[in-house]
Amino acid sequence: MQKQQSAGTPRDRLLAAAVACLQDKGYAHTSARDLATASGTHLASIGYHFGGKEALLNAALAECFRAWSERVEQAVSAAPGADPREQLKLALAAMIDAFDEMRPAIVGCIEAFPPALRSAELRTQLTVHLAETRKTGAALISWCCAEAGVDLSVPAEIMASVLIALTEGLMLQWLLDPAATPSADQVLQALGALASFIAPHPQ
Repeated sequence: MQKQQSAGTPRDRLLAAAVACLQDKGYAHTSARDLATASGTHLASIGYHFGGKEALLNAALAECFRAWSERVEQAVSAAPGADPREQLKLALAAMIDAFDEMRPAIVGCIEAFPPALRSAELRTQLTVHLAETRKTGAALISWCCAEAGVDLSVPAEIMASVLIALTEGLMLQWLLDPAATPSADQVLQALGALASFIAPHPQ
């Protein structure tokens, strides 16, 4: 683990180091000493600024989730005149086609789930992060529909939850078998095909 640059406050350096440790070592294998060494701060700084190692790592997880949401939001907002299908394609591309580039962050986030099964504090934090991601996604979906003059037939929060579940499932597939994981365009085609199965048919 490389030491972070000295620029920034000790709190900022600790947070940056925690994000790097999540990506390099994982949630369960990052020690307080790793965080202090990587940030160039003292062990006591962790407790002073964050209250403890777990709280610092939880804050780093929040940064990872936030960065992912911002990436999708920027991709979609860059094409305000696009139709809903193209907007969805842009969102999927920002999430799915970037797996290789985002691999360290993906690994860091995925590795936080198993410890959460035995940690009520971490489980609560992940629930908060998920709720924030869902809220951001729902707002983006609502904006896209308003721009296109489309009325939603289901709540935007439900649509956001489904897209989050889809993305997280594909993350796991990609970590295990990247070559077999569909691209954003293939996912869009599959969703279109599935629509024909679930759309109501006239009697």
